[in-house]
Amino acid sequence: MDRKRLEQFHKKLLQKQQELMQAVVRNEQDGRTADEEATQDIADKATNSYTKEFLFHQSNADRGQLQLVNDALARIREGTFGECTACGEELNLKRLEAVPWASLCINCQEKVEQGIVA
Repeated sequence: MDRKRLEQFHKKLLQKQQELMQAVVRNEQDGRTADEEATQDIADKATNSYTKEFLFHQSNADRGQLQLVNDALARIREGTFGECTACGEELNLKRLEAVPWASLCINCQEKVEQGIVA
């Protein structure tokens, strides 16, 4: 992969990393706020419980994606960005443009989703 394209992916990944870190912090703050609200009846308690659970799930998903982004940034530093971490083949450029934190080629990703490869 040429240097210019690699730099574009690097910038894109850094931007996504910043967005995800802000989302994680925001969800944590919103979850604490939901805890602090004085609930008066069972319906309010149920709503607060649902809100906290939703925010926890969202934060967990954001943390998972943040880890994938961090891994992709590490691959850029190591010089292996754009290579499938399973088979070593070059990732399709369109795949990287759509999901720059992708670590597997389409064939290996399908195998993982089918449970063939772990």
